[in-house]
Amino acid sequence: MNGFMVRPSVYKFDTVRDFINDFKPGKDDFILTTKPVYDFNLKGLELQSQIKFYETYGQGEPSDEKVERIYKDIIGTPKRIIAIGGGSVLDIAKLFCLRRVTPVVDLYEGKFEPIKDKELILVPTTCGTGSEITNIAILELIGLGTKKGLSSKEMFADSAVLIPELLKGLPFKVFASSSIDALIHAIESAISPNGNEITRIFSYKAIEMILKGYTLIREKGEDYVLELLDDFSLASLLAGIAFSNAGCAAVHALSYPLGAKYHVPHGEANYAVFSGVISNYLEIKTDGEIEILESFISDVLGCGKKEAFVKLEELLGCILIKKSLSEYGVKEAELETFAKSVIENQGRLMKNNFVKLDEERVLKIYKELY
Repeated sequence: MNGFMVRPSVYKFDTVRDFINDFKPGKDDFILTTKPVYDFNLKGLELQSQIKFYETYGQGEPSDEKVERIYKDIIGTPKRIIAIGGGSVLDIAKLFCLRRVTPVVDLYEGKFEPIKDKELILVPTTCGTGSEITNIAILELIGLGTKKGLSSKEMFADSAVLIPELLKGLPFKVFASSSIDALIHAIESAISPNGNEITRIFSYKAIEMILKGYTLIREKGEDYVLELLDDFSLASLLAGIAFSNAGCAAVHALSYPLGAKYHVPHGEANYAVFSGVISNYLEIKTDGEIEILESFISDVLGCGKKEAFVKLEELLGCILIKKSLSEYGVKEAELETFAKSVIENQGRLMKNNFVKLDEERVLKIYKELY
């Protein structure tokens, strides 16, 4: 049986002030966050730490160039790296806990080994990436024209901190795309060949919590999200535990060229390709873990087993409108390049597929989603 591991210690606080009082950030700490998070949650707490704002270094998804610029501005050698933000902020912070960070592209291409020499504390402000619990940092490598993940035990946080209060200011679309990302983490890890009976406990609990939450939001309206922040915060963590052990797969792999070229937010890019990957899995194989997943979803949604993925798609459409690849500006001529990039650059993810997908099949999925 495959192993199972949860590395970070997990903490939960009712308020940001409770977290600050307990962890006591000081002058020897470096905090990476965003200006809105700072203004709404940290400004009045009189922090003595060195603080940098993610968006000061450019908008959009994290990239190797952005990491280089932030790292250059860190003064001295902090004892602790504290990140308070979404997945982009947390992923970048994982790199800053390493002894050597630059050149970032060389780090991602394995030209030197990641070695941790600082304590790492990760505090999510969204409910999707699960980044606080994982050892993976996803960056756009601009010179290579793709996104790529670096995974190392050295990049596990020492402390993962949940503060549902931080989710209150999320715009609904950000909530939607980030929580759909968590759902996809849970689904991909549930049907991954690297999953086991332990990891799937976390996968299926996350799926159940998210789908029940979406059903309530569909019935009661977007404002009901505020009643569900604890549930979605926990579901994201559970999904993160699951995929940090069992892995994500083709949905993430196929989303990366879309995110890298057209700067589609990560969760939304995953959503754009999700149904295409699942339908192609089912064309190849209908039994095994995907059949168990189908039955589970049908039970949660109260529909027939064969309707499960159709009803799931309908429910997700009530949370976030799905777009075709062409609506993001993708040109049909680019699909072959996308497919080639997936096969060449995303082997870390594609090895976790429910069934093997070759370049021809990947291109077929892109064309169907176009």
